[in-house]
Amino acid sequence: MATETRGRHPETRSGYFPVVDPATGEPFDEAPDRHPDDLDSVVDRAHTAWHGWRADPAARTAALLAAADAVEAAGPDLAALLTREQGKPLAESHAEVARTAARLRHFADPGDPTRPITDGRPVRSELRWRPLGPVAAIVPWNFPLQLASAKCAPALAAGNTVVLKPSPYTPLATRLLASVVSAALPEGVLTVVTGREPLGERLASHPGIRHVTFTGSAPTGRAVARGAAASLARVTLELGGNDAAVLLDDVDVEKIADRLFEAAFRNCGQVCMAVKRVYAPARLHSLVVEALAHRARTAVVGPGLDPASRLGPLNNAAQLARVAHLTARALADGARAAAGGHRLDRPGYFFAPTILTDVPAGSPVVTEEQFGPVLPVLPYESLDEAVEAANGTRFGLGGSVWGTDADRAEAVAGRLECGTAWVNHHAELSLAQPFAGIKDSGVGVAGGPWGLYGNLRPFVVHRLEEA
Repeated sequence: MATETRGRHPETRSGYFPVVDPATGEPFDEAPDRHPDDLDSVVDRAHTAWHGWRADPAARTAALLAAADAVEAAGPDLAALLTREQGKPLAESHAEVARTAARLRHFADPGDPTRPITDGRPVRSELRWRPLGPVAAIVPWNFPLQLASAKCAPALAAGNTVVLKPSPYTPLATRLLASVVSAALPEGVLTVVTGREPLGERLASHPGIRHVTFTGSAPTGRAVARGAAASLARVTLELGGNDAAVLLDDVDVEKIADRLFEAAFRNCGQVCMAVKRVYAPARLHSLVVEALAHRARTAVVGPGLDPASRLGPLNNAAQLARVAHLTARALADGARAAAGGHRLDRPGYFFAPTILTDVPAGSPVVTEEQFGPVLPVLPYESLDEAVEAANGTRFGLGGSVWGTDADRAEAVAGRLECGTAWVNHHAELSLAQPFAGIKDSGVGVAGGPWGLYGNLRPFVVHRLEEA
């Protein structure tokens, strides 16, 4: 199914741009290429819709619950389209759709956050929370539906309207999601705009936008923040990571190998909080390398629509080139590929699952976010050395510690400089918990009530109590 368009290049109409199937490397559809000047009318409609949407919390709850039901009903179509344009295995696309619906349902009824403030004065003070206004949600191509809901669900539940811009690599499933969700919402409450740059830049800097929530690279995040600063809009930035997994000297390598491999290679390694570096005790290093290399060599790589595929392609040509460059650089610097290390000789953006050993600590594949199916495994002599190395990059999204003594592992996890640390697992989040990074991994908080309050501003009413 994923090779139906091989050899055919559909004509792209004026005002549209092609969408490529990463399993073939060829266009299979098109999406509207909105002009940045169109944003004025889009944001104006969002502002007009905001007045009614913010006024009725009960209607918002009912609408979001109906939207969650609609997403579940459209699940097969959404998942198939997501796999076609993103590349991930169909089972992972179904899981992403389920998570999208769950998030809408989770935030549907945020409750009444109003509360009194008592400070001993003869004044009755009440803290209320008000929505911000139109929100710009700019999402990347690795989890386009899940991240759209992570931004839209709390923003809508708080009483804001949303202008949603997907990556030009994955616009189609997001457009379908928006049409499914919008059927349950008043007109103008949720609008999706697709297009190539400078559309996202112009949206982030639009004076009618009151909150910009963005997921992507640190350089682009800085540009988003600069644009939003012009109108003093609030920003929430999730800017990726270079998560380290520290294995302790009591770790059971075979027991944790499957979980560790999955944490690094899910979605072909295109996960911001994936394991991207492994630090193993020197005496266990060769065992860890071989355990992971065996799993890399035996993982079935193929089109996401093939039920046998465990790993799909990288999403786009630019990302494939980056992964290939970082791997080649590491090999040139003296690293050895225990598995993989090369692009697969087939159509599409496929790269062999790769385990690297003998990697210089300063190699870019270690210090930067590779965002692909490549995992360096580095030895350490002392635990302090491992923790220092884990903390030694400009990122601070997540990290994990693995060992038989869970209490000891948790104590080591407490030394990691990141927003989330896991013990004996990695990259698992609850809808109720906050998700945030430090250093170059971002600004602001997503998830749980913290994500909701990021879409609200405090409003205090003081009433003098007359004697």
